[in-house]
Amino acid sequence: MTAITPPCQLLERQDMDYRGWLWVAPPRDPWLESGQGRLWSTDLGTCQAWRERGREVFDTLSPNIASVPGAVLFWPKAHALGEWWLLVLCTQLPVGTRLQVVGENQGGIKRALKVLAALGLGCRKVDSARRCLLLETLIAPVPIAPDEVWSRFEALDLTLVSHPGVFGHGKLDEGTRLLLENLPSLPGAGDTGMLDVGCGDGVIAAWLARHGAKVTATDINAFAVEATRRTLQANGLEGRVVQGDVYSGLPDGERFTAIVSNPPFHQERDIDYGPAARLIREAPGRLMAGGSLTLVANAFLPYPDLLEAAFGTFTVLADNRRFRVYHAVKR
Repeated sequence: MTAITPPCQLLERQDMDYRGWLWVAPPRDPWLESGQGRLWSTDLGTCQAWRERGREVFDTLSPNIASVPGAVLFWPKAHALGEWWLLVLCTQLPVGTRLQVVGENQGGIKRALKVLAALGLGCRKVDSARRCLLLETLIAPVPIAPDEVWSRFEALDLTLVSHPGVFGHGKLDEGTRLLLENLPSLPGAGDTGMLDVGCGDGVIAAWLARHGAKVTATDINAFAVEATRRTLQANGLEGRVVQGDVYSGLPDGERFTAIVSNPPFHQERDIDYGPAARLIREAPGRLMAGGSLTLVANAFLPYPDLLEAAFGTFTVLADNRRFRVYHAVKR
C-alpha cells in the first residue's frame, strides 16, 4: 500500500526497517495499517482499523509495552499533547530506545525541536519533504511526570479536569455555555437516564448529574473519557463513562430519555460532519418515546436538514449568531 498522508509519505521514503517499531498517535493511513509494527493510540477509530488487520494495538493511557527497536511519534496539532506523548514515552520505553518525531510544518512540528531541547533530549534532523520534518532522538529520563500535564479549572460552579487534546482544554467552550444556559427541563433521573455524546472534559455530564440526572457519557478519545471520569470524581458525582464512536460503545437497544451534545465537526484541521450526522440520524433509535435530542452547533453548520429528516420537526432554543441550540423530540 502507498502512503497518502504527508508524514507517512516522508516516512515511506526512508531507508529504514521499521519492523517491530511502535507507531504512536498516527493518522489513518493504509501504508501504516498494512505494514509492520505496533500501534499506540487513544483514538478508537484508528485502533479498530488496525485490529481489523490483525495488528497489535495499545489503546490505554498507560499500557505495558515490552521493549521495541524504536518508536515514531506523530506530532499532534495540540503542542501540549505532543509534550505529553514525549513525557509518557520516556516513562514507558527503555533508556536509549530510538525515537523519531514526524509532523507537518503547518501542524507545528518545528515546535517539537524546542520541546525536545527543553526536556534535555538532543535530536538530529533526519529528513524533510512534503512540507514535513522528521527528527530523531533517544529515550532518556525527563524531569516532568506525564500526570502533571492534567489541569483543573472552575466553570459553572464545577471543577473541570482537562488534558491537552481534549475539546475546550482549559476553558469553557462558548457553545457549551449557551447550550447549558438554555437547556430545557429534561426528565432523566429515572432508570433510562440521559446521554452526553462527545463528552470532552465532562462539563455537560457533570452539569446534568449535578441537576439530578442519571448520566452516561461517551467519547471516541481516551483522554476525553478519562477527563470526564476525573471531572465527575472531582465534583463528587456519579456517572457511567464509556469510549465509543457516537453510539458504538453502548449496548444495542439501550435508550435514553434525553441526549445532550456539543458534537465535534473537526478532524484535526479538516471539517468532518460524519459524527454529528450519525448522532442526529440515529438519535430516534436511541430515545424513548417522547425523548429529546438537544445539541449546540456553529450557526453555519447544515444540521437543520438532518434534524428535520430524523425527527420531522425541531425548534431553535437559542441563537447568538455564532451558535445555535437545537431541540428535537421523538414523537
